[in-house]
Amino acid sequence: MTIADSGALMDNESLCLPCTPEEERRIVKELTDKAELCLKEGNLYYVVSNRWFTKWQKYVGEETGAYQLEELSNDKQASASSKVGERPGPIDNTDIIANEGGHDGNDLQLPRTLVEREDYVLVPQGVWDKLHGWYKGGPALPRKMISVGTRETYAVEVFPLALTLIDSRDKSEIIIHITKKASLRELHKQVSALKGVESEKIHMWDYFNNVKQAALVYSNQTLEEANLQMDQSILIDVQVDGFIPSGCGMDSTGNELALVPMEPQRSTRTIAGGPSLSNGYATDYGSSLYQGVTLSSIDMEDVHDSVKTGPKRDRGLAGLQNLGNTCFMNSALQCLVHTPPLVDYFLQDYTEEINKQNPLGMHGELAVAFGELLRKLWSSGRTAVPPRAFKGKLARFAPQFSGYNQHDSQELLAFLLDGLHEDLNRVKQKPYFETKDSDGRADEEVANEFWSYHKARNDSIVVDVCQGQYKSTLVCPVCDKISITFDPFMYLSLPLPSTATRSMTVTVFYGDGSSLPMPFTVTVSKHGCCKDLFQALCTACCLESDETLILAEVYDHGIYKLLENGDSLHTVKDEEFIVAYRLSKKQSEFPKLEICHRYLENSKAGERKKFLTPLITYLEGAKTGADIEVAVNRVLAPLKRKAFSSTSSSSSNGQKVNGSASEPMEESTSDSLMEDNKDFDEKSNGELSYLLCISDERGMSGRPLLKDTVIKPNKMVKVLLDWTEKEHDLYDANYLKDLPTVNKPGVSVKKTKQESISLFSCLDAFLKEEPLGPDDMWYCPGCKEHRQATKKLDLWRLPDIIVFHLKRFSYSRFLKNKLDTFVNFPIHNLDLSKYVKSEETSASGGSNIYELYAISNHYGGLGGGHYSAYAKLVEEDRWYHFDDAHVTAVSEGDIRTSAAYLLFYQRVKTTAKTKTKTKTKPNNGNGNGSVSVSVGESSSHSHSLEEDF
Repeated sequence: MTIADSGALMDNESLCLPCTPEEERRIVKELTDKAELCLKEGNLYYVVSNRWFTKWQKYVGEETGAYQLEELSNDKQASASSKVGERPGPIDNTDIIANEGGHDGNDLQLPRTLVEREDYVLVPQGVWDKLHGWYKGGPALPRKMISVGTRETYAVEVFPLALTLIDSRDKSEIIIHITKKASLRELHKQVSALKGVESEKIHMWDYFNNVKQAALVYSNQTLEEANLQMDQSILIDVQVDGFIPSGCGMDSTGNELALVPMEPQRSTRTIAGGPSLSNGYATDYGSSLYQGVTLSSIDMEDVHDSVKTGPKRDRGLAGLQNLGNTCFMNSALQCLVHTPPLVDYFLQDYTEEINKQNPLGMHGELAVAFGELLRKLWSSGRTAVPPRAFKGKLARFAPQFSGYNQHDSQELLAFLLDGLHEDLNRVKQKPYFETKDSDGRADEEVANEFWSYHKARNDSIVVDVCQGQYKSTLVCPVCDKISITFDPFMYLSLPLPSTATRSMTVTVFYGDGSSLPMPFTVTVSKHGCCKDLFQALCTACCLESDETLILAEVYDHGIYKLLENGDSLHTVKDEEFIVAYRLSKKQSEFPKLEICHRYLENSKAGERKKFLTPLITYLEGAKTGADIEVAVNRVLAPLKRKAFSSTSSSSSNGQKVNGSASEPMEESTSDSLMEDNKDFDEKSNGELSYLLCISDERGMSGRPLLKDTVIKPNKMVKVLLDWTEKEHDLYDANYLKDLPTVNKPGVSVKKTKQESISLFSCLDAFLKEEPLGPDDMWYCPGCKEHRQATKKLDLWRLPDIIVFHLKRFSYSRFLKNKLDTFVNFPIHNLDLSKYVKSEETSASGGSNIYELYAISNHYGGLGGGHYSAYAKLVEEDRWYHFDDAHVTAVSEGDIRTSAAYLLFYQRVKTTAKTKTKTKTKPNNGNGNGSVSVSVGESSSHSHSLEEDF
């Protein structure tokens, strides 16, 4: 696909002659935008090394993106030494190539560990043609766009399917790369050409795990539909004189022989009603695979009995093979297939509950695939199961999980639970309800109303056992309007409150020029974000309700970046410089003026060098250079020397420490400005009182600023202020020198043991009242405006199965981070009674006591981590470690680790006759030991487990 040049492009553009950086940037943007409007399967894209592409972006003045900024933040000195704006050399992709070519030397592939926008970028063919015409180089790495999922989402197939062809004649092996969208017919033709044999004489077999699985028949079925996996083997039999050697599945006449079952056949039909293959997968997994066919009760009894009559000690102990970075999927699946209510459900006949018409579901196919996999895991003894068919279904309905990249087990769990619910929703026609506000009604009435609405539209095994309800209370800070809603939940994502802290010193400058700068040292969470630093500074500097702070990192006497609330404090090192600019909220809405300072380093050469701390102020209605001059006057006012001429040097130092000018200074500021600037203002040639230059985005000097210079509207106007003897005589520059670092270097930090928190403290943090963020405003029906309301969550109705998601991963624009904090969670008798606000649950005698039965673990960092699972076999009362295909017994005392990511609890069932419950106290850290407490005793006797953890 070649994208035609824009009609507006110049002649030298079409001839690929050298262009200016601005022209290159414009051309690439136009071609990229045009390609995005014409997305379709088969479009050609090219992989380009991000190392080279970043150089090009810097050359044309384009923002390099978050990945580049993160890299720069780790090595700013290297960034400063590199030449900004230097034209890059030829395109160089050698750093992202994994081999020197395939069997023909031209099949260049990439290491699968590469990450888009960190190691490489994708550009449309039109952009590649231009870049290659301008810079030459290479090698070219073309990749095609394919359609993924049922909703035709388009993606570039960067890593085609790698298949190992094994010739049965001499056992020779050849690796080929082919798109997963290719048909078996195309695969046959490619193999035929490689072997130099007629296609009719070649017979291929799915040779997954080096075992014949099924014949790959010459057809239009795609490789993806055939469930072929990355790096798997294909066995090739070549017919010679009408005979296929080594008994490879055909007789001497060429007729196919029946496959030998690899395990005892339990039933002639699957849950879907289709014929069962020897490997346990249905022949047809399409949306119509169970149309017009139903299972008899005998069929399902056979399946259920095969599980019950298998080796008792091995039931539920089958591992899942890793199909290539699928440990995240295996971990979540093992937790679900060891959830007792789901096991009982999927081992029974659930075909009547499959909802094929639900537009929000997957036509029942996801539920069928999960049910098939669960039954195979519970009937395969200790034989590991390859979840190929399930992964194929998952990729079809959730393209984000396709391919072979690592993903989040919690995200998979959320999709899977929701998908199973919609596939098994007993409600065929969902009624419409208009929710009502609480309007002062009793919570029980409103909660039951919301729950009845929810159940009328959502009724499945997932809702029965996995969904609870929480109360959400919003309060308007202006009119005190209270809004109460009751929403369902399927899991609880709990923040990890940190007890580790760090001290940070930030210098606060007054953007309106009302006072001197002042350093403040605050204590914040070590694993916190910039929002925590902002709140701590607000308290330390007594910020008024109508004021705000702009946080920024200063590097090389310039603003390196503005800090956002979600940015992690991990990005801020102790030796760096952080400043805050104090403005009123009204002033912060105006365009900003960034002022960097320079001095004349070499008078002969006219070289100027940056120094001092940059300043930020506001521009209200600024249109010309004269308006810029007014803003500069305003923000420099506190630094004027005349205000301190009548005071001693000691009092001057005292005022610097206090951070605000004395009253005499404030009274004389405006007068002194007028008096001392007379000689400046009397200039009639249009020059300003200061030597100011407009600066570009990269901080490079531009044209001088005059009084009548028109200022283009912008959110941030950047200028350079050149200091002369007049500025040094008029202002005390010492206040802008010697900016303190975030933390003094050389201070030894005492090492402490690994941070530990309890599950209860995570719950408390999740349920605490807090204001909504500025980007999450609530529309108040009383004020008829969006307000930053306070929000409070309370648990109202608990499910039989409750999943706690420990939020170990944090993401910001510049950094991804993982918390390895150890969370001390109960194994037995997790008592959530004090968190449940509904009185109906207590009155009905329902239990709020839970037992742990599964854990999804994540080890390592974000890039190269690994998932595994702990699961308990309830019948045996024993714990096992499921690490992909490997399953080993583990002691209960060893399952509590800092790798715990998802915690699965089941409600402890109580009978009407039971008057006591057993509470477990930890004994030597293994969770054993118990004390009997009567149900309904006073709180003085029924203490919380939080005391024990």
